[in-house]
Amino acid sequence: MKDVTELNENEKAWERILRTNAALIRAREVELARAGISLTQAGVLYFLKSAKEPLTAARLARLLHKEPHSVSGWLKRMEAQGLVKRTKNPKRKNQVLASVTAKGEKAYKRQLSRKAARNITSCLSKKELEMANVICDKLYDRAIELLRDLEPYPYGPQLEQESHLHKIV
Repeated sequence: MKDVTELNENEKAWERILRTNAALIRAREVELARAGISLTQAGVLYFLKSAKEPLTAARLARLLHKEPHSVSGWLKRMEAQGLVKRTKNPKRKNQVLASVTAKGEKAYKRQLSRKAARNITSCLSKKELEMANVICDKLYDRAIELLRDLEPYPYGPQLEQESHLHKIV
């Protein structure tokens, strides 16, 4: 009888991906802390800066793969810190739009100057980097398929329209 604690090749790869992800995130968190910004704030500012117009908390939640109420809380705290501005959507009064303030712009630029963690892939050859990008895109697309099966909202057609933003990160 096979030992149920023994991992197959896919499960071992999953564990390596999780371990690598945890180390990468921790390195970026430490790096960003030195710039006076959190990883969450950096992510919110990135998507607000990448968008052509202010974003709703719901749209940000889809982009960040987080719950809308969590993103709303982040936006409230970031507004209190002066990093973002929240305004009523003139087209839909029950929606709030978020945009980057001048202080948020400075924080965004400060975090961009911290590059060690973001450039960790410099240890890869050009071919390895291209392969890593292809693999990451393929895994990301498969994860979105799985999420659609497990939790159709918010991973429906709207997310597909915004997928170009995910490929940049």
